Parts: sequence; C-alpha cells; structure tokens
Amino acid sequence: MLVLSRKEKESILIGDGIEIIIQEIGKDNVRIAIIAPNDVKILRKELLENVKDENRSAQIQADPIALKALLRQRKHNASK
Repeated sequence: MLVLSRKEKESILIGDGIEIIIQEIGKDNVRIAIIAPNDVKILRKELLENVKDENRSAQIQADPIALKALLRQRKHNASK
C-alpha cells in the first residue's frame, strides 16, 4: 500500500489515464475528483459491500422448494 499526503487542488496520477484530484478538505470529509477512461469502473467500496451482503442474505433466505419449482419451470420452458 502506498500512502501519500496531498493538499487541496493537488492530484495523484495512476498509470497513464487516471488522475485523482483533492477538490476540498472539510472538517469530517475530503472531496475528490477522479478523471479516468470510460472503461474503468469506479465504485464506492461500501456500496459494493452492501450489495454483496444483500445478495448473501437473499441466498440464505431463499425458499429451497420455491427455487426447485422455478428451476423445473425454466427447464420445462427451455425444452419447448
């Protein structure tokens, strides 16, 4: 892990196409801007973790009998 210190309006370059700019430093947060190619995914980690947790929860709570019926129905429809 690389740890850098930056001041407002300073930036960090990653590779040839990504720039991270420190827009504003507040009391409790830091606003950053990210300039990157369109094919680079930029996600907030906590949102991604929430989605993963919800998916795990949904798997655990899924009714196995209903899932089996759904699979049988899909197989039946696929064979038509």
